[in-house]
Amino acid sequence: MKAAAFWKIVLSDESDFLDRILSLLREAGIKYCLIGGQAVNAYVEPVVSLDLDVAIALDQIAAAESLMSRSFQVEHFPHSINVSEPQSDLRVQIQTDPRYAQFVQHAQVRSVLGHDIPVARIEDVLQGKVWAASDPGRRPSKRLKDYADIARILESRPDLTQLVPAEIQERLK
Repeated sequence: MKAAAFWKIVLSDESDFLDRILSLLREAGIKYCLIGGQAVNAYVEPVVSLDLDVAIALDQIAAAESLMSRSFQVEHFPHSINVSEPQSDLRVQIQTDPRYAQFVQHAQVRSVLGHDIPVARIEDVLQGKVWAASDPGRRPSKRLKDYADIARILESRPDLTQLVPAEIQERLK
């Protein structure tokens, strides 16, 4: 089974939400890249996630939000704009924390969920996971997933261990 077909079955994406989001971004010339769990999946053995975390060039976040609000449901949170569609379980989270916007300029196109999508460099993905795992306001279940994603990256790329703070490395033991 192809990755895209598997993804649609797992997600129950009856509206082709993923395809429509990617088309909108591409057609509007929005510079973006995947970050978060799906970005981790682009570099290591994938795990199933219903989230698609996206970083957008800072000067294009407002345009992307306007574009998304014409076709989809949009909700604002402290550090993200969440985009959804009733006929899909996929949750797109546009990161609004400006630290992530710099990841866009170094993104590389990789195959994710059966699509060629710009993905943050593995070093940037790891940095994002470190920021998330270090956020005391983040839900404990999300932080545990961040630790697991960091561990997955380091198992595949032990040469990146020096990019992870000692306190996180200790928690991974």
